Amino acid sequence: MKTLLVSLTLLFVCCSVFGQTTISGKISDQKGTGIPGANVFIKGTYDGVSSDENGKFNFETAAANKQIITVQALGFKTQEIEIICSGKPLSIQISLTESIDLLTAVTISAGAMEASDVKKSVVLKPIDIVTTSGAMGDITAALLTLPGTSTVGNDGRLFVRGGDASETSIFIDGLQVGNAYGSTAANVPTRNRFSPNLFKGSFFSTGGYSVEYGQALSSALALNTLDMPLRSQGDLSIMSLGGGYTQTFVGKENAVTASANYYNLAPYQSLISQKFDWEKSPASWDTEIAMKQKWGKSGFIKAYAHTEGSSMTIWQPVPGEPGRGDRVRINNRYSYGNLSFRQTGKNDWSFYGGLAYSHNRDLINLNYEPIRQINQVGHAKVVATKDFNPQFSLKNGVEWYLKSFSEERIDDKLKRGLHDHQLNHFLETDYYFSNRLVFRGGLRSGFSTVAKHYWLDPRASLAYKLNNQGQFSIAAGKFHQLPDEKLRVLQNDLQNAEASHYIVNYFIVNNNRTLRAEAFYKTYENLATYSGTDQAPVRIAQTGSGYARGADVFYRDKKTVRNTDFWVTYSFVDSKRKYSVYESKVQPSFAPKHNGSVVLKHFVSRLKSQLGTSWSWNSGYTFNDPNLPGEMQSKTKAYSDLSISWSYLPKPNMILHLACSNVLGRNNVFGYKYASQPDETGFFERTQIGQGATRMIFAGLFITLSKDKTANQLNNL
Repeated sequence: MKTLLVSLTLLFVCCSVFGQTTISGKISDQKGTGIPGANVFIKGTYDGVSSDENGKFNFETAAANKQIITVQALGFKTQEIEIICSGKPLSIQISLTESIDLLTAVTISAGAMEASDVKKSVVLKPIDIVTTSGAMGDITAALLTLPGTSTVGNDGRLFVRGGDASETSIFIDGLQVGNAYGSTAANVPTRNRFSPNLFKGSFFSTGGYSVEYGQALSSALALNTLDMPLRSQGDLSIMSLGGGYTQTFVGKENAVTASANYYNLAPYQSLISQKFDWEKSPASWDTEIAMKQKWGKSGFIKAYAHTEGSSMTIWQPVPGEPGRGDRVRINNRYSYGNLSFRQTGKNDWSFYGGLAYSHNRDLINLNYEPIRQINQVGHAKVVATKDFNPQFSLKNGVEWYLKSFSEERIDDKLKRGLHDHQLNHFLETDYYFSNRLVFRGGLRSGFSTVAKHYWLDPRASLAYKLNNQGQFSIAAGKFHQLPDEKLRVLQNDLQNAEASHYIVNYFIVNNNRTLRAEAFYKTYENLATYSGTDQAPVRIAQTGSGYARGADVFYRDKKTVRNTDFWVTYSFVDSKRKYSVYESKVQPSFAPKHNGSVVLKHFVSRLKSQLGTSWSWNSGYTFNDPNLPGEMQSKTKAYSDLSISWSYLPKPNMILHLACSNVLGRNNVFGYKYASQPDETGFFERTQIGQGATRMIFAGLFITLSKDKTANQLNNL
């Protein structure tokens, strides 16, 4: 028995001494650089160690035979390797592949500016868009302080990088909006129809955007509505221009918001001197309802409906003619509906899409001759996406568009119309080579039943992240857009105009400071040209072409000055195009060469106030003077507008907001309107195209009624 115990003891000692396996080696990345702090261990045991500053490791294990060694490092994919533990030293070299973390990975920023609360590449948040002095609560006006845009004061729509306003498409929850701006007379600025408090964020692209969006030569503005409101509440607005009320009810899995508003400029314009000759000041009303419903574990359905009516009558002087000029009366009715969904399916597939429809009717009286115009846009879309792995994702979508336009001279009973169906398919993929390098490529195709035209748009982007948190992006692609329906109704076989975009971008966010710089080059082909006038075009052709090139810079700083947030924008645009009635390439009136803006907001907590100011300027608008040789050979003086605002909270649920545009009273001129025929001396008379009033003054009281006595409408100002 004693002999047996001695034998067992010797066997145990031998196993302890000779059964240990020493494992050593190095852990590196794909480039061979050592990875410090990586965890290396035998799976199912406590045997292991962390790599040193050079990525090297060394440890012993009593495990025998086949084992699995596991290697984990932050920012890299976990790797498992099968080894044989035989008691002999074992040396292994392990190379780890970088894992893709979408929170820290590089993102495509060329031509793109996002506004949201979740994306790390944003330049503005939703509250920034609606608290900009001079914007007066208009989404489009606030976006004019961003790079690549031009302020065209006699229009009010969005002009991007040498493109006409019609070259920018607007989407709500991924679905296109027809007639997104209110109807107005020539040279009387309009506004976006939709309230900014509907939206949680926006994606504004100045070019090179995703193949998901089409029929826009210059830009896409995608607005995303709120998912679930925070609470049930009522919001009362009393303003110098009108008023409204919004009521929100929030349940566990659904919410409903309904609102009604009425605006009438007559009382305001009776107090503030006007340069326009109004017979009836603009007045409008609108109602809308938005419903949200959670769908299963991860789905969501949104329904939104908006309807409004407006009217105005204005006299517009005719150069060289006595009297008040032309009488223009506009009565508008507009409706828009949107139903969208998103849902996660099986095998990591997700789906989104929806239906949208807009109906716009304008009853126009020009010198008492009635004309009716009706514009309808329908849009249906379904998109499927899948992340096949952290590196590779795919987006596949189909779309159908209805574009309908008709106009009628009521007294003469003359009517003409256009009814077009457009089918589109798009396919796009994102591939992350690493956290620092990503590629996006896509292809969009389309077909028009009226034009009988098929088109194909390839687009691609590439982004690389630097060590200093900054990144470079490049983008290029083709873009097609059919001419305006008012031209197509005259000549149905008109086909797409075409643009090619080339963009280089640098973007960095660091320590509450943002810098974005971008250079671009665009070419245009097949632009519509015609004789006659814009109101009565004849001999329409597509022989136009052109280009737009330039650069812009955006800098935002919320760190340097305490309680102060400001951003500075500068854009240079060199644009020339042969289009419309012009026989040569000219600089368009809507594309000033130099554009800039400064926006500043200062928070004074002691006074419960936010003070704001904004300054916008450009180098002047080109115009055509028939008294001089050539085309578009003249230019106005530089445009400049300094605006201020003040938001004061007398109570937590009450806000008093005051704003004034053009406080210095500058006489901004946007161009001139010339007589159609010269006088007896051969001179063409002209009238000035300018602002409707020297200044715009706004005052509003906003009261929130809810169980939470601190809730207010600050996000909506």
